[in-house]
Amino acid sequence: VVKDLGLQLPEFSDRSVRIIERGRTQYFTLHGKTGHLVTAERIDREQLCRLVEKCVLRCELIVEGQM
Repeated sequence: VVKDLGLQLPEFSDRSVRIIERGRTQYFTLHGKTGHLVTAERIDREQLCRLVEKCVLRCELIVEGQM
């Protein structure tokens, strides 16, 4: 995420960054030392998308401050 936004890790750490997901379970988080998007929770496709062929989890990343 840090690389995709064109930021350096120190300036990324200084910003308030949030991941917004639908539902109660938060499946993704940002690794503080690397800036990588990682899974925060085990993702069970069978439980989430039983009757759907294409399973998609959507989330939004909010970064405060000027880009």
